[in-house]
Amino acid sequence: MKIAALYDIHGNLPALNAVLKELEDIKPDLIVIGGDIVSGPMPTQTLERILSLTAPVRFIRGNGDREVVMAFDGKSLPSTMSEKGREKTQWVAEQLNRSQRDFLSDIPETITIHVDRLGDILFCHATPRSDEEIFTPLTSQERLTTIFEDIKQKIVVCGHTHMQFERQVGSVSIVNAGSVGMPFAEEPGAYWLLLSPMGYEYRRTIYDFQAAAHEVRASEDPQGDEFAEGNMLRVPTATEAAKLLERMAMKN
Repeated sequence: MKIAALYDIHGNLPALNAVLKELEDIKPDLIVIGGDIVSGPMPTQTLERILSLTAPVRFIRGNGDREVVMAFDGKSLPSTMSEKGREKTQWVAEQLNRSQRDFLSDIPETITIHVDRLGDILFCHATPRSDEEIFTPLTSQERLTTIFEDIKQKIVVCGHTHMQFERQVGSVSIVNAGSVGMPFAEEPGAYWLLLSPMGYEYRRTIYDFQAAAHEVRASEDPQGDEFAEGNMLRVPTATEAAKLLERMAMKN
């Protein structure tokens, strides 16, 4: 079995389409969508594109999806969310219809899938116990152990922090798939993970960043210009992001 794990798409439809085009040749047996699907410039188009696929797809819910549902329902968003984050979440919620809201609300937080030779693989958004808990390549081994020490599966695939890296807790390999739509990396692209009985492989898909940025700027997203500049034409490096995220994790 081959599994393509696509995490943190964040409404970046051009990036998603580029990965899906590449998957036409790879022909995975299953696509796992790892959460934070719609919180970006083209939310409904991105969700409907995934739902239109004929290939088998399974979903897990991210904190961004949960927060969009909260906004749709008129509930208060987390006090720790930035003003720009609130504006984006509210705007995305206003783009959804009821059936799209219900779909996002019903997505499970984790799934487990068996792959020959790899065994059972646990897919979660951030960590198995939380859809927003942060850990990075800089997180202490002691803290990492408290998060993953009770996990029975030998491989955990996660996302949330938008960078590809691997950590180890005992016999458990923790693999971050990266981000299709908002990566932290050395160069722009759509980052994802391919799993098979032979192991797992970090992937980067290149697409026409200028054309994609133009498409996002032409969308109705009030933050479209900022998204195009900061997530397509250039991206924060994983080193920069890890330091910032680690500081955020220590505050919580």
